[in-house]
Amino acid sequence: MIVIKITMNAIPSKQLEMMQTFLSMIEPTEKEPGCISYGVFCDTKDKNRFCLLEEWKTREELDQYIASHQFSILLGTKALLCEPMDIQIFTVSRSEGMDAIYSIRDYKKSNKSPPDGQKSLINR
Repeated sequence: MIVIKITMNAIPSKQLEMMQTFLSMIEPTEKEPGCISYGVFCDTKDKNRFCLLEEWKTREELDQYIASHQFSILLGTKALLCEPMDIQIFTVSRSEGMDAIYSIRDYKKSNKSPPDGQKSLINR
């Protein structure tokens, strides 16, 4: 799985325009081949700061999306920003769910040593 995180800080007078652009992009982006999820988030302390989090099945499908007209719309918002957007792409080789949380918390309560692979999570 590939995760892309895009952080943007809108010019205060352009915040509404940014939000409208993001909202118009949700449905078409979710329909792109390989898109698992697409979320738009607004900072709770700064209404002009936004974060897009997208999950993609493969890097190839993400690359096709980045080369698309749809992604060009996002890049076109740079005139509405106080600073350049920050884009990070992460390749996820493994993910865990609530079972890992429950397992770690149970081991911590019982003071037992966790199985290999969980120790680093407990000691952080």
